Amino acid sequence: MGYLLGETDKADLFKDPVMLQRLAELDNMQSEDKNHILHVLDGFIKSVKLKNIATL
Repeated sequence: MGYLLGETDKADLFKDPVMLQRLAELDNMQSEDKNHILHVLDGFIKSVKLKNIATL
């Protein structure tokens, strides 16, 4: 809800037409495909976070 009200620094995320298109495409996928993509995305996010921690 904070995103929609502009209460965070990430409010522009939902104003990016490319990101919105990606989310719409993901939302239209079958549940199994969506879960696979989200699993891969979660792995990439975790990897980047770990890499950033390691560089501290």
